[in-house]
Amino acid sequence: MLLDGDEWRRTFDTYEREAWRFEAQPTYTMAREAENVARFLRGEAKPADHNVRWHERVHRYLASGRSIGRVRVVRRPLTEYQRYQFAWGIPGNIAAGEDIRILDVTEEDYGLPLSGVDWWLFDEERIVFLNFRPDGTQISRETFTGDISPYLEWRRVSLAHSIPFSEYMRDFE
Repeated sequence: MLLDGDEWRRTFDTYEREAWRFEAQPTYTMAREAENVARFLRGEAKPADHNVRWHERVHRYLASGRSIGRVRVVRRPLTEYQRYQFAWGIPGNIAAGEDIRILDVTEEDYGLPLSGVDWWLFDEERIVFLNFRPDGTQISRETFTGDISPYLEWRRVSLAHSIPFSEYMRDFE
């Protein structure tokens, strides 16, 4: 089943315990981010309200006793978008309470499905695919109705081989 707009928001916001994302695109092309990515690439300062709506959502999830996190998959060298994410996006998301880890697959893929599909795992019960074009533009979101056990294993492997964002960033200092 495809999830658009309000249906996606309802699906996302109704998780009960944990939302976790496998995030593997080298670039995300989203109209709402285009101007901020351009500002970052021009060397401008990050706007004070950058990503504030997401941060407010994360605060609400945590205040209700739920957790949210992700593993961000990267290959070196980082793309311009990943550099933007690392400088402007991820630190604020972590400060809001999201648990974000980095999995560098430059030398080892750990047997993970790095095929261009991201996915959210909700409450270790439901999977939602995020489908993308090669340029990083999202095509659709769709619920997965098959056996989720491979996804639970891929989550375990991702967490076992990833490191906290702050630890990964030490290599860039």
